[in-house]
Amino acid sequence: MIWYILIIGILLPQSLAHPGFFTSIGQMTDLIHTEKDLVTSLKDYIKAEEDKLEQIKKWAEKLDRLTSTATKDPEGFVGHPVNAFKLMKRLNTEWSELENLVLKDMSDGFISNLTIQRQYFPNDEDQVGAAKALLRLQDTYNLDTDTISKGNLPGVKHKSFLTAEDCFELGKVAYTEADYYHTELWMEQALRQLDEGEISTIDKVSVLDYLSYAVYQQGDLDKALLLTKKLLELDPEHQRANGNLKYFEYIMAKEKDVNKSASDDQSDQKTTPKKKGVAVDYLPERQKYEMLCRGEGIKMTPRRQKKLFCRYHDGNRNPKFILAPAKQEDEWDKPRIIRFHDIISDAEIEIVKDLAKPRLSRATVHDPETGKLTTAQYRVSKSAWLSGYENPVVSRINMRIQDLTGLDVSTAEELQVANYGVGGQYEPHFDFARKDEPDAFKELGTGNRIATWLFYMSDVSAGGATVFPEVGASVWPKKGTAVFWYNLFASGEGDYSTRHAACPVLVGNKWGKYFIYSTKTIIGMTNRLPSFSYCCTLVCLIYTFPSLNFQEFTID
Repeated sequence: MIWYILIIGILLPQSLAHPGFFTSIGQMTDLIHTEKDLVTSLKDYIKAEEDKLEQIKKWAEKLDRLTSTATKDPEGFVGHPVNAFKLMKRLNTEWSELENLVLKDMSDGFISNLTIQRQYFPNDEDQVGAAKALLRLQDTYNLDTDTISKGNLPGVKHKSFLTAEDCFELGKVAYTEADYYHTELWMEQALRQLDEGEISTIDKVSVLDYLSYAVYQQGDLDKALLLTKKLLELDPEHQRANGNLKYFEYIMAKEKDVNKSASDDQSDQKTTPKKKGVAVDYLPERQKYEMLCRGEGIKMTPRRQKKLFCRYHDGNRNPKFILAPAKQEDEWDKPRIIRFHDIISDAEIEIVKDLAKPRLSRATVHDPETGKLTTAQYRVSKSAWLSGYENPVVSRINMRIQDLTGLDVSTAEELQVANYGVGGQYEPHFDFARKDEPDAFKELGTGNRIATWLFYMSDVSAGGATVFPEVGASVWPKKGTAVFWYNLFASGEGDYSTRHAACPVLVGNKWGKYFIYSTKTIIGMTNRLPSFSYCCTLVCLIYTFPSLNFQEFTID
């Protein structure tokens, strides 16, 4: 048992450096192994308790037979000197030994193990973050609570379901955030499962208490009153419900008096309830963004579609690609989005993931006001940065992109590897700095960003698309491919149509990798297709593009 505990102590410390498990599926897999180890330890404890009880049982059975015989003729039994001696010995010594056995705590090893591992467990932030992720997935993919509760999600390999208690917990998380819309949905789901006879640790009174208040907060006074009365039928002495009942009745009576005394035109008017379902952080583009995540609202016409092609690309006669050219596919026309197929191998992907995983930390964004990096709720993922000198594979990938694009990797930022968590996403954003945030990349010591190159290092069962709300484009993850687009026009002005987002991952695990170019001053671009994810210095632009012009790029 001691050996087992030491092994656990060795396995877990690296997790301690990575709080925020819910933001990375890759790191959450470590928790699966942790829980498996705990179950093994628990089974060892159960076996130890069973062995202990077996010893006690055998002792009890032996003494039961002995005392049954002795009580039939006590004098005759103790008249035998051996029986007399053994009786003295049992009561003086053996019963004390049995007492020690009964009092022996077999849980010491398991509790020690659990104590060691608990410091590496997810915390309240992780649990709340995972709950909010479910709510986010529910909204983005138009899922009803019953579908989620029954685990009927597309592409699932391991179906799971939510108990009434789980639904209640989700409702409570929404309630804490003053999100009464989702509170109502999930409390109703919990109530529905309880009504169907599910055995649970929660009761209908608790559910109705939250549900009635959430409904009231959304302006549906009639339903709130009905739910409160239903609660009081189950618990007539419920103090808060009795108070709410009187208050609701008072409000309704007051509204009735106001309507009665109003003019005929006004008397027909009713109090308009608050609109349900609109999140507090609602964005004008949110509806387009969520539709595109679902594969809806794509604005590619047949006429434009005919102008998109697939081709082989040799990096402008680069010797490395003459005999084995790269596969290119036009994903979109404006902005021009290109996908490279089979551009990174499975073996290279695994090496990159192995290098990145120990370094993953909560992904950050640039604060336009301070120019500093900070975490944000609209970006749920973890990322790590890799340099070409660290590993030959990283260097080889960098050079491959350079050969295909002609851009000098020495002017690029490091490779950024991202792994998305539960409902992992990055809401609509620009990769380039706007005019009102000139110091956006000050911490990086770079200028603005020309273009974005994004590797997809995993297939995703459902969700996880890269979408462009301004133009109605959706690009779906496909392992081993990469997509590229310019963020700036040839003049150096930002292309606002490149505003994009990473949709929440509904089912699966999404790994992505970015390559970034930066510059102090942008003069122009060429008609050569680059494939990095941001900008290069003016000097490198000159070396990369011997003849600069001021045109948007076209495909060779």
